[in-house]
Amino acid sequence: MSGVQFLVDDRGQKTAVVIDLKKHADVWEDFYDVLLARRRDHEPRESLAGVKRRLIRSGRLPLAR
Repeated sequence: MSGVQFLVDDRGQKTAVVIDLKKHADVWEDFYDVLLARRRDHEPRESLAGVKRRLIRSGRLPLAR
């Protein structure tokens, strides 16, 4: 594949990849988003309603009418 190079160890096993970001920036962004989501997978969750309440209390979100 053009714009993608694999680095291999002494046994010929792929150990890393080099991606031409000029050619494959969109693929890299998707890959990076998945990595970030997996890293945050164990963080505590907050409901949308809870976020709205907190923002309204802090004055950063006006009350809905």
